[in-house]
Amino acid sequence: MPSASQPRRPVPASDSVGLVARDIRLPLHYPGMRIGLFGGTFDPPHKAHLGACLLAMHRLSLDRVWWLVTPGNPLKSTTHLAPLAERIAAARALARHARIDVTGFEAAIGVRYTYELIRYLVALAPRVHFVWIMGADNLRSFHRWNNWRGIADLVPIAVVDRLGPSLYARASVASQAYDFARIPEHDAITLPTRRPPAWVYLHGLKSPLSSTALRAQRKSHGHHQSERYSAVSAYAEDSCARRKADGNAAAPADASAQAVDEGDGASAACSADDATASQPGR
Repeated sequence: MPSASQPRRPVPASDSVGLVARDIRLPLHYPGMRIGLFGGTFDPPHKAHLGACLLAMHRLSLDRVWWLVTPGNPLKSTTHLAPLAERIAAARALARHARIDVTGFEAAIGVRYTYELIRYLVALAPRVHFVWIMGADNLRSFHRWNNWRGIADLVPIAVVDRLGPSLYARASVASQAYDFARIPEHDAITLPTRRPPAWVYLHGLKSPLSSTALRAQRKSHGHHQSERYSAVSAYAEDSCARRKADGNAAAPADASAQAVDEGDGASAACSADDATASQPGR
């Protein structure tokens, strides 16, 4: 039977403004499913988030990917963080994919760190094959995360290439410490069912987009908080248009699948608009 656990405690008042029940509900899951976990503040969400997930979904043969929108990153300031409900809505509008679930349930289960979140999920659904997905930029600072070794021992990890960070991420503390657990990229499809620690480095995305840079851009242009996501959407659409004009995105109707097959997550994120435009937001 499917499981859709409800929150175990009330959402803090500071995070509850504008939230509806489905925003803090754990997505449906079944024993044996292969589920990618993609966490972050998504402030703002952007096409590289989607591209990374499409790339991982294909290479790891994932059944679903959960976007876990966190109330706040313990390693970053939350002073100017957009409201949780606004970030969830923006992420859901961007994803528009039948196999991507966007949820803010972390705010309702009383955890603050990624290790606690993953431990909760593994205990709740021990027969689900979870995989943590993160960008190469996060691999560089992974050793600064709370109980980072515990995370690596709980679930397999997929690291998605980024433009720039790939040059130093593989020389990071975490990469060196778990070099013995890295599997060849051509074996990536086996990652979800491997016993941790196990990780793979997925090449192909090379997107320059980052939430930090986009926040800085919004601030420098003087956008009001409520305007930031429409501005980000316009930026992303313009970026995709430029890629298509340059001939970097596939033209056929099945362009999204073709782009992922070719290992280009960024192109997949752009062409995904055409492939998912008729799908309702999740």
